[in-house]
Amino acid sequence: MTDEGEKIPLGQRLYDRPILLLVAGLVAMFGFYTIWGLIEITSLPQATLP
Repeated sequence: MTDEGEKIPLGQRLYDRPILLLVAGLVAMFGFYTIWGLIEITSLPQATLP
């Protein structure tokens, strides 16, 4: 058991809550792919119209 004065590390607190771990993973994934997509869109050359 832990003492009252002992602080639980952040990683252990995250692993103790699997829903929070799932949400953190989804937020990281969606954030990464959204930023990656925006960079790809802005780096495309302008299309010429026929």
